[in-house]
Amino acid sequence: MIRAGQAMSPEAGRVLSVSELAARIADALEARVGRVWVGGELSGVKRSGPGHLWFCLKDEAAQIDAVMFRGQNRTLAFEPQDGMDVLVLGRVGLWSERGRLQLYVDHMEPRGLGALRLAFEQLKARLQAEGLFEASRKRPLPPYPRVVGIVTALHGAAIHDMRVTLRRRWPAARVIVRPVRVQGEGAAPEIAEGIADLCRLSAVDVLIVGRGGGSLEDLWAFNEEVVARAIAAARVPVVSAVGHEIDFTIADFVADVRAATPTAAAQLVVPDRVAVGRQIEAAAAALRLALARRLRDTRDALAVLARRLGDPRRRVTTSRLRLEDLAERLRAALARRCSWERRELSGLARRLAQAGPRGRVESARPRIAALADRLVFGMTVRVRAGRERLDAIAGRLGALSPLACLARGYAIVRQGGPDGPIVRDAATLGRGARISVLFGRGRASGRIEDVEP
Repeated sequence: MIRAGQAMSPEAGRVLSVSELAARIADALEARVGRVWVGGELSGVKRSGPGHLWFCLKDEAAQIDAVMFRGQNRTLAFEPQDGMDVLVLGRVGLWSERGRLQLYVDHMEPRGLGALRLAFEQLKARLQAEGLFEASRKRPLPPYPRVVGIVTALHGAAIHDMRVTLRRRWPAARVIVRPVRVQGEGAAPEIAEGIADLCRLSAVDVLIVGRGGGSLEDLWAFNEEVVARAIAAARVPVVSAVGHEIDFTIADFVADVRAATPTAAAQLVVPDRVAVGRQIEAAAAALRLALARRLRDTRDALAVLARRLGDPRRRVTTSRLRLEDLAERLRAALARRCSWERRELSGLARRLAQAGPRGRVESARPRIAALADRLVFGMTVRVRAGRERLDAIAGRLGALSPLACLARGYAIVRQGGPDGPIVRDAATLGRGARISVLFGRGRASGRIEDVEP
C-alpha cells in the first residue's frame, strides 16, 4: 500500500510497458463490457480504400469512435449516412496504436425504420434521380408478340398461371422461360443474367420478369440495383410482375409496364384471341357492308351515266356525219388556201423580177468602170510621189554615211584587230601596237612605228 505523499519507486511495484497496459485495459473492457447493443446517431461516416466503414456514434452527451470492417459491412442492405439513428452490436476495445477507445461493430440496423425498407428508399431515390423511372423512357408493348420471354422460377404457381393464361389468350405466341432463383442470396444477379440472356435472342419481342407474392424479404431480389439496371438496359419492353397488387418493388418502377400479378402480366403482353376474333368478325362485317354500299352506289352512278350517254349507235352515226362534214369543209378550205398561196407566189415572182439584182448590176456597171479608172490614176500618182521622196531621203542618208567619207579618202583605225576599239587619239597607241585600218575599199593591218601626240 502506497500512502499519499509517499515517493514511488520501481521497487514499490512492477513496471508495465505501454503495450502491457493497453492489453490490461483491453482485457478489462472485454471482461466488464463485452459485446453490447448501442443506439446512437451516425456522424463522420466514410469508407476507406479497402472498404472499411469508419464513423462516430454519438448522442446528446457523449460520442465514441467506431469501425465496421469490410467483412461485416458488405452484407448491409442499406448505405449508412450521417444523421441516421442506428442500433449497432459490437465490442468496445482499445486502439493501442492511438491510445483511443473504439467500438468494433459487427452488426448495424436502422432504428425506427427497417434496414430493408431504408435500403429500398435509398435505391429508389438514387435511381429516380438518374431518370430511370421517367415516363419518357417507357416503351409500349407490341400488340401481337411472336415470342414472349419469361424470367422467373421454373416451379411455382406464377409460371404455371402465366403459361396457362398465355396459351388460352394467344396460342400463336411462343413462350421461352429462363429459369432463375427468385429469392435468397445470389438471386438478384441470376435474375439480371436471365434478362440479359433473353435479350440476346433476336426473336424475343417482350419480357415478363417476376414471381408470386411473399414478404419483403422474399421479394427483395427484385429491389436489388443489379436487377433494376438489367431491366433498364433490356432491348425489348419489360413487364414487371412481382408479388400481389399491394406489393411494389424497384423493378416495378424501372420496368416499362407494371402488372399487379404474374397472371395480369400475361394478360397485358398478349391480346385475347376471342376479343381479336370478335374484332375481325366486326371488321369483316363492316367491310362487307361497305363493299355492298360501294357496289350499290357504283351501280346507281352507272345507271345515271347510261341515261346521260343514250344509244351509242345514234351517237356513232351522228359523229360519223359530223366527221364527214368536217372533212369536206377541210378539203374546201385547203383548196382555197392553195389558190390564194399560188396567187401570192406569182405576185412575189413578178416583184422579184422587177427589183432583182441583175438590173441593178447593169445600171451600176458604167459607174464601176469610172471609179476603176480614177483608182488606177490615183495609185500611179501616189507611187510616183513616194519614189521621189524615197530618192531624196536616200541622198541625204548617203551624204551622212561613214562609207561616203571613206570613199573620199578617209580611213577608220581600230586598235588590235578588226573588232577592236576605234582610235580617236594617237596618244592611246604605243610603239609596236597592232592596228587594223578600214578604207573605202578593203582593210589593212599593221604596227605603229612612231607616235606624235
